[in-house]
Amino acid sequence: KKLVKIFAESPEAHALGLDEKKLGKRCSICGGSGTDRIDMGFLPDIYTECETCSGTGYSPEAWDVRLHGYNLPEINQLTITEVYELFKDEKRITEPLKAVIDVGLGYLVLHQPGYSLSGGEAQRLKIAAELAKKTGKGTLYILDEPTLGQHMEDVERLNSVLQRLVDEENSVIVVEHHPSLLAQCDWLIELGPEGGEEGGYVIASCPPEQLRDTPTAPYIERLLEEP
Repeated sequence: KKLVKIFAESPEAHALGLDEKKLGKRCSICGGSGTDRIDMGFLPDIYTECETCSGTGYSPEAWDVRLHGYNLPEINQLTITEVYELFKDEKRITEPLKAVIDVGLGYLVLHQPGYSLSGGEAQRLKIAAELAKKTGKGTLYILDEPTLGQHMEDVERLNSVLQRLVDEENSVIVVEHHPSLLAQCDWLIELGPEGGEEGGYVIASCPPEQLRDTPTAPYIERLLEEP
């Protein structure tokens, strides 16, 4: 909505008589999702690109106004990092976009459908939404393997974001296996000694630097010894 408002405020939009309501009008066929859902019964649903709006979710009016060389449908096909760079002087939209970039999701397309996100991406997007809200202190965050499938660089970025939440006097509980994230936590609880029926027992409960004689301990020790 903020992006539509910025486009509606442009001289080109005023000249064409296009206000925020007209520019933000959604495709009448797909309702703005950009996709058509095909019900497959017992099988997972199939999503196809909406032919009316070419997958953009916008009505024809949205194609008529350009800012920085792009119209609204084209902007929505750019990555979040690209949009941030284009509108870096517009704090109305850069603050929430910066939160998404901070959690390592700058590569996502702005109009990317939610069903295409991995579990880890969806969780980090929720973290970004909370960061952008600035809800204040005393919030409890519970995350289930947010590093799943992520590059080491993104894991380090996520580490910084989680630490930021803690520094702002929030609490973060993470179910995780990634040694890099485990080594950064304030308190580590390890379950084991094995998986499945052979596991589920608390075999360690301590700060990471005190972890000894558990399956995870050698990996944590190695990380903590690095300069």
